[in-house]
Amino acid sequence: MARLGTERDKNMVEMECIRTCAKRDLEAVPCYCRRLSRADHSRGSTASDTNQQAPRSEEVTGDINKNMSRFAKIEAGAPIEVFALIKAFNEDTFPQKVNLSVGAYRTEESKPWVLPVVRKVEEQLAKDYTLNKEYLPVLGLPSFASAATAMLLGANSPAIVSGNAVGVQTLSGTGSLRVAAEFLARTLGYSVVYSSDPTWENHKLVFLNAGFQEYRSYRYWDEKTKGLDIDGMLQDLQAAPENSVIILHACAHNPTGVDPKKEQWEQIAKVVKEKNLFPLFDSAYQGFASGDLDNDAWAVRYFVEQNFELLCCQSFAKNFGLYNERIGNLTIVSSDKDALTRALSQITLLIRGMYSNPPNHGARVVATALNNPDLFDEWKGCIRTMADRIRLMRSGLKERLVALGTPGNWDHVTNQIGMFSYTGLSAQQAEYLRSQYHIYLLRSGRINICGLTTSNLDYVANAIHDAVSRT
Repeated sequence: MARLGTERDKNMVEMECIRTCAKRDLEAVPCYCRRLSRADHSRGSTASDTNQQAPRSEEVTGDINKNMSRFAKIEAGAPIEVFALIKAFNEDTFPQKVNLSVGAYRTEESKPWVLPVVRKVEEQLAKDYTLNKEYLPVLGLPSFASAATAMLLGANSPAIVSGNAVGVQTLSGTGSLRVAAEFLARTLGYSVVYSSDPTWENHKLVFLNAGFQEYRSYRYWDEKTKGLDIDGMLQDLQAAPENSVIILHACAHNPTGVDPKKEQWEQIAKVVKEKNLFPLFDSAYQGFASGDLDNDAWAVRYFVEQNFELLCCQSFAKNFGLYNERIGNLTIVSSDKDALTRALSQITLLIRGMYSNPPNHGARVVATALNNPDLFDEWKGCIRTMADRIRLMRSGLKERLVALGTPGNWDHVTNQIGMFSYTGLSAQQAEYLRSQYHIYLLRSGRINICGLTTSNLDYVANAIHDAVSRT
């Protein structure tokens, strides 16, 4: 039976999805829900694990008198590390400061880059007076969703041709993940989700808030080799209960930059199928990772070829530079076309109650570029430019660290792919770099390679050498 055909009564799967962080320790797990110690996190977290949940409304109002605000007892939320670092960087007046924390592309001049093809399309749209500002349908701009799905699966994908795959416009990658999580929890009744350890910190917050009861992790990063712990990953997936949702990074894993090789993806797919797990891909960097759209989509396409039903959450923030336009796509692949139609009807209701419908401008930009052969080629040139600069900065950093004789092996800097590098620097070393050199990076040691330039590479390499040599 098709997974998407087994819908549960919505009222039976309504669950509490707003929780309050109980811990404030920034050294705890790499996520901002922060209820658990690192040891607890490795076992997985549940909705009942937190010791200090948000007070019930009657508990809050019971002690409030007429002179006290109803909001007086609200606890402050834990800070989001990356945004706190960006704020600190912006307030820093040191002339040689370097921001390696922000998750966005930067030019050689450390500036944001609006892609030339995006400028061109926006000019075309501005001159088209047949366009208006009417609401989009709940599921978004059809020309965008179909083009985004074709970009992911391939224009001639049998799943698309047969009508077994469809796209839904969402609010970038996070919005796509939230819609997917709500659908999986509320409509399909799934309650356990696994993500890699480590993963993008927002995964946990999104899935717990969407109604998942247990958030667990599978091994991924091998600290000794600075690479993939494929054996540990497969063992943890083997131990996962049936119908667990497995979050997989399609390419350019965030934060490690370590992707499975093709033969390893085949091993992963085999276990996922044997254990009857549900794959959910997070595709935030297609084209941006290697510079090749097809190469970056290989894992997703392989799973589809192996007849998996799956969801894939796409973001166009990085590869189109449309960070603040919030353009995403949720691709749904089902073996049952009738069930797919019913699934879309449920997703329509979820989105209607969440944000009603998505924004138009960015979707028009992406749809125009993807559907016009000349603009499409120009855009592919832009993503190659970004991917090439990232590779150049990776090799430049590694060469300098090796030349300095910095303790340790730095091959992983160039072995990794995409925007981020999991450097292996400790939280103490990261803090030293920030306090002594005004170099801003996450406590996990993750850096954004795009923050490096030919003018600051020597400065950053010497600073890292100093930090590592001291410990």
